Amino acid sequence: MRSHTGEKPLSCTVCGKTFTHKGNLNKHARTHTGEKPFACSVCGQRFTLKGSLKIHTRIHTGEKTFSCSVCGKTFTHKGHFTNHARTHTGEKPFACSVCGQRFTRKGSLISHARTHTGEKPFSCSVCGQRFTEKGNFKRHTRIHTGEKPFSCSVCGKRFTHSRNLKRHTRTHTGEKPFACSVCGKTFTHKGSLNYHARTHTGEKPFACSVCGKRCTEKENLKKHTRTHTGEKPFACSVCGQRFTLKGSLKIHTRIHTVEKTFSCSVCGKTFTHKGHFTNHARTHTGEKPFACSVCGQRFTQKGSLISHARTHTGEKPFACSVCGQTFTRKGSLISHARTHSLKAILVCSLR
Repeated sequence: MRSHTGEKPLSCTVCGKTFTHKGNLNKHARTHTGEKPFACSVCGQRFTLKGSLKIHTRIHTGEKTFSCSVCGKTFTHKGHFTNHARTHTGEKPFACSVCGQRFTRKGSLISHARTHTGEKPFSCSVCGQRFTEKGNFKRHTRIHTGEKPFSCSVCGKRFTHSRNLKRHTRTHTGEKPFACSVCGKTFTHKGSLNYHARTHTGEKPFACSVCGKRCTEKENLKKHTRTHTGEKPFACSVCGQRFTLKGSLKIHTRIHTVEKTFSCSVCGKTFTHKGHFTNHARTHTGEKPFACSVCGQRFTQKGSLISHARTHTGEKPFACSVCGQTFTRKGSLISHARTHSLKAILVCSLR
């Protein structure tokens, strides 16, 4: 009768929520008491509802009761099966009352609604950071606990996030699922594809707040800002010299180890720096990959092209701190600076 009349005579003494049946009230009461009377006989995990225990036992038995009639995929939980079926039908039964956006799952609608309300119900007990979604909160807690629940079946390496494991497995399989629509080049990571795409579009989305210089990658902008701040976060453990870039520190350490990694296959000369080796190799091949866009003159090194370009623009970026004279090349400034030092020596010798 109550299903017709809508009568709910049973009330929760804690929160006041009303129910039609005593069984439903008893189940609800457990959300306040924390009681979990149903235990798994295999692993001991406890549950509030008998139905939850029944679903859980399928993990141990491997039973997948629900089968998709379209693709044949099987599911342990009816809810997972129902959500999957909508990928075939395109059904989105859950609509946002604010903006009208529709969703396949009720949970997705609940999470979306918080973008309107600003509600962040999940709070970290360690640092207090709050989250809109339980999944994001759960992933965050691993920063504090150090938990890495996802393990690579090939090499055993462990990860905090499942997406990081997924990316890592591609280093074993060689899979490159992300392809450039312009040139067809494939990539292991989506981020690498996005970065590559900018070589076609010329997009530089990251701008320096000091000088306005734009960069293709966020990391490159971070490195660039250090030219303004003077920050040198990488220190040599041997001599203490500090560097702006990690790569510069790595190259520097070879001075202490006398390591010369790069060897010329033509003349046998060895080099500490890959760049020096590459430049040297061109003395054998005659390659001049850097061309001036104004006059077409070609150069072995990029730096030589940059210096040459100033003969067209008239730019003289190197200024003498003594007399203010400016120069196109840094080497010319250094040579000029010696004329001041020489004058000082001559004056001293005449006294």
